[in-house]
Parts: sequence; structure tokens; C-alpha cells
Amino acid sequence: MAEKPHINLVFIGHVDHGKSTLVGRLLYEVGEVSEQTMKKYKDEAEKMGKGTFEFAWVMDSLKEERERGVTIDIAHKKFQSQKNYFTIIDAPGHRDFVKNMITGASQADAAILVVSTKDGVQPQTKEHAFLSRTLGVKQIIVALNKMDAVNYEEAAYKKVKDEVSKLLSGIGYKVDEIDFIPVSAYLGDNIKTKSDKTPWYKGKTLLAAFDDLKIPEKPTDKPLRVPVQDAYTITGVGTVPVGRVETGIMKPGQKVIFMPANVTGEIKTIEMHHEVLAQAVPGDNIGFNVRGIGKNDVKRGDVAGPVDSPPTVAEDFTAQIVVLGHPSAITVGYTPVFHIHTAQVACTFIELLKKIDPKTGQTSEEHPQFLKTGDVAVIKVKPTKLLCVETAKDFPPLGRFAIRDMGSTIAAGMVISVTPKKV
Repeated sequence: MAEKPHINLVFIGHVDHGKSTLVGRLLYEVGEVSEQTMKKYKDEAEKMGKGTFEFAWVMDSLKEERERGVTIDIAHKKFQSQKNYFTIIDAPGHRDFVKNMITGASQADAAILVVSTKDGVQPQTKEHAFLSRTLGVKQIIVALNKMDAVNYEEAAYKKVKDEVSKLLSGIGYKVDEIDFIPVSAYLGDNIKTKSDKTPWYKGKTLLAAFDDLKIPEKPTDKPLRVPVQDAYTITGVGTVPVGRVETGIMKPGQKVIFMPANVTGEIKTIEMHHEVLAQAVPGDNIGFNVRGIGKNDVKRGDVAGPVDSPPTVAEDFTAQIVVLGHPSAITVGYTPVFHIHTAQVACTFIELLKKIDPKTGQTSEEHPQFLKTGDVAVIKVKPTKLLCVETAKDFPPLGRFAIRDMGSTIAAGMVISVTPKKV
């Protein structure tokens, strides 16, 4: 049987607008969550006087979250439709989902922006939409949720649809290509089947919109890039790095170089899920046995590529960032940790080149003195130790990053250009 195309979905939107309830309802509708489990959640929710939370609880596993009625954890959930196979990278309304969206094994192919028709666009609605745009999420579906709370009125739907349209077109999305679907996550309207409560709505259900998403292209024509997640030494076998193929094709017999480690070897065998592969393509999570490398030669954060097109090691690089939250001003000399593919390296801000107006994309200030929360800027950065970086244009997964400091995500960004370092 041919494998179904795979699409990664991220659910974004303001904290109380019903993302988790929507994901829970969706998984229930496609049969990933049983009646029994649902009933158990419902009873527990009612005991605690939180009746409407049962679907959100599908996504929650931590007891303390239940007690607070808030979702925190990132949960990877899979489901399939007739046509596609989906992974949900649930993005609850707290900051660190950004890191997962950028540096997790999953780059989102499409975002579902959940907006409550009762409350309209809120600060996080804007922030998440903007982030998706910055991180290169090209496809977006808007779920206008809580239609039950506005009596399924078309006027309420239209009002919020207009608000969201303005927001999305302002940051560069083509609004006429976007589905705005009136749903009730709690009651299940327009999720899997058309609701008779919205006779005025002639568009698709949420699941139908998922099936109309474009399948991401596998960048097999680009040079091979495999960021190393771990490297194992197996007695009698040798060194086996593990990672996800981001671009290109890997085949046995191929000569590869690991950067910045600067060691070369030859691919002996490639395995995925304990099966030997004739070749590995983008999206494959593989272990590959390499002849000619020793046990301490390769580690997490290194990147494998072909000998004739080695991964780029950066002397410095220029990037566009969006500052998500910093308690004070960011100035030249700031050295937080950059999480980029599987590497985590402290990098120093050596120049603040310009600030950008997020609405227009035009430069709003040249060489600003400092950056603060909410700013979009172009900066120049120098890694404090050897680091592989590629431009987001050429190798998106190796050109997107999260900046972390003091235990939270400070900023997110993408690499515009790299000054290569001779290793």
C-alpha cells in the first residue's frame, strides 16, 4: 500500500480560544479517542465543575494542568483522513511552543489559527499569526470557534472574519485563499460534518479543509543535510549517528562529511524503524552506520552532508528575528543560546542592523540602539563556538532558530545570509 502524504499541523491562537478543545474534538471525531475515554474525561471534568473542558483534557496529561484548567504541554498526536496522514503539533497558548515549532523535528506545513467568535482577535492571536509568517508557514486555516456562544449568528462570524482577514493580509497572507470555518469545538459543528445550525455557511468543514492542503514538497534535489540528534557506538558495528534527513538523498556507499566536526566517512547502511533502507529522503528519521569515523568524532549538533557540498560553518550570520519577550532591552553584546536544528550554541549580537515594520515589511529604523518585546529586526550574530548554519531560503530547517535565555524563548528568527568560516 502506498504511504499517504504526511502533513504537520500546528494549532495556534489566543490562550482561551479553544485550541485544545478543538484538537480533542477533532481526534474524537476521527476515532482516535474512544467514547470510553471521553466519558472518563467528562466525569472528571464535571466533578471539578469544568464541564466544557472534557475535550481539552484529551490533550492534557499533567494533573496540575487539570487543576488549573490550562493546557501547557506540547503533544504530538497523529490521525488520518481518507487522503492524508497528519501529525498535530499542538501549540498551547504559552511561549515555548515557539521553540518546538522552529527547532522541533516538525516544521509545521500548515497552521490552524483558532479565534473565538465571542472575543475576536487578541494579543496572542496577532503574535502567533505573525510568528507563523516569520517561520515560513505558508498555509493557514482559520477556525472561528465558539459559534455556540454567539448563537450561530452569521453577523458575529462576519465581524470576526473581517478582523482576522485584516490581521492576516496585513502580514502578507493571501486572504482570498484562506478558509474561515465557523465551528463549535465543544459541540462539534462543522468539524467533520456540515452543521445544520449554520445554513448560511456554504464553505468546507474543518476536515475537508485539511484534505485540501498542499502536500509539502520533499526537497530531494538539494544537497544532503542531516542534523545529528545523537551518535551511538555499537559494539561490532561502529559509530551510528541518528537524525532526520532534512534535504537531499542519502544512499549506502556515499561519502559524507560531518561539520563542524570536520570528519569524513562512508555510509555503510541506513536503518529506519529497524528496517534497512536502500535510500533515505527528507522527513526520514534514520540511524546510519558510517565507516571511518571513531566513537568521539560526531555528536549532537553536527550536520552530515556530501563531501562536495559540505554543511556551512558560520563565522557570523545575518538573521531576521521577532522578539517575543524580554524583560529589558536587547543591545549589542547580548549572548543568549541559539537553538538551531539540533545544535544549541551561545551567539553574540554583534550588530543591530535595522528594525522592520511588521505590517509593511519596510525598514522603520536603521541601526537601532536596542530591541524590545514585539520588535522585528535584522541582526548580525557571531557564534561563540563552531556552528553549522544555512540560509532559511536554501535549507529552511537549518536556517530557522529559537533564541532562549532565562528558561524561556526570547525570540524566533530565520537566517538571511552566512559568512562561511574555513574549518
